[in-house]
Amino acid sequence: MDLLSDAIAAVRIGQPTSNRLRAGAEWCYGFAPYEGAGFHVLLRGSGWLIPSDGEPVALGAGDAVLVPHGSAHTLSSRPDAAGAVPFETAVPEPDGRTEFLCGKYRLSRARRHPVLASLPEVVHIPARVGGSPELRSAIDLLGAEVTSSRPGSATVLTGLLDLLLVYLIRVWLAGNPGEGWPQALRDPAIAAALAALHENPEAPWRIEDLAAKAGLSRATLARRFTALTGRSPMAYLTWWRLTTAAGLLQDTDLPLPSIASKVGYGSPFAFSHAFKREFGAAPGSYRLGSRS
Repeated sequence: MDLLSDAIAAVRIGQPTSNRLRAGAEWCYGFAPYEGAGFHVLLRGSGWLIPSDGEPVALGAGDAVLVPHGSAHTLSSRPDAAGAVPFETAVPEPDGRTEFLCGKYRLSRARRHPVLASLPEVVHIPARVGGSPELRSAIDLLGAEVTSSRPGSATVLTGLLDLLLVYLIRVWLAGNPGEGWPQALRDPAIAAALAALHENPEAPWRIEDLAAKAGLSRATLARRFTALTGRSPMAYLTWWRLTTAAGLLQDTDLPLPSIASKVGYGSPFAFSHAFKREFGAAPGSYRLGSRS
């Protein structure tokens, strides 16, 4: 089971983008709120990330930062946002001593998986010897590729950016093993139940079937699953089915009966009723709106 991949795939609404920039001795760039997540990697030099609501975060060479909820923030050579100019207007300085890589992922807030919603406003991954070699390798490759004009560069960039997002979230989950989703993914029984639901959302699941998969009693599964994920097993199944359906409506031309069947609904009518209750729009209207 790869719940993290499922969570990211469910909310993706476009290709990620990135830019590499060199700055001089003094610089201050503002990033407006956006629908998605942003990241920054300081390749050389030092600086600060200033959230719109929170304390400045000191950045050193090799540090990576994820802004998972797309909130407004500032990158600056000093720990304040005074005089910030939009990043889009930044003028590169070829001889600048500070160099960073910035990018965005377009992600739907309407379908955000709770494992992503559980992330803090700023995820700071400091560079350290021996820490997350996969992340460091992805950063090195991305930094080299983003200014490349070699054949296939666009495809390589998209893949590397996707890897970077996964690695950043992995590192945070590994370093925050407390309550909630980080613990749910570590709990063998709850992870087994989640795996079953993600692998076969169309199956006619009953709580006793899921409890057997998890190796727990029904009552224990329901109590532990709800405490860690915030939803009961059956409520999570319903939510995941409809979230999967929303992605199919956006990304495919499958007819409604086929989508209903793929996510475990016996009739298009029952599917449409449940979908409208979750998303506030009928499936057909949602499909048209997501493509406009």
